Amino acid sequence: MNTEFMEKAIQKAKNSGPDIPVGAVIVKDGEILAACHNEKEKLNDATAHAEILAIREASKKLKSWRLEGCELYVTLEPCPMCAWAIMQARIKTVYFGSYDTLYGAYSVFRELTKNVSSEIKGGILEEKCDNIIKEYFKRMR
Repeated sequence: MNTEFMEKAIQKAKNSGPDIPVGAVIVKDGEILAACHNEKEKLNDATAHAEILAIREASKKLKSWRLEGCELYVTLEPCPMCAWAIMQARIKTVYFGSYDTLYGAYSVFRELTKNVSSEIKGGILEEKCDNIIKEYFKRMR
């Protein structure tokens, strides 16, 4: 685990514009393959979560949907849709910052990955990630 990559995800989250500020970075062998943020509002696409966009970008770069050996750093606990995509992409490890008590899929992800080699670890730079979300909702209210 490298907090430098989570810092990059935090930077991406801060550039989410009108979207909920979530950033995601996919890394393989210490190299960033993708760095994205939420774009649901911008693209009018319910699936344009940071994780999904990062998976698409990394897959293009590797010319494979199999992202074996990759790590995902994301500022917010992945939702069920993203957890399934992460598992399908065969991402080795997921590091997330903030826990999402409403839509987070930590327990679902742990259950889904019992028979595969994926891991998930939360609370990475949690306070910084929490503050980004809190500030966003303060501005929106």
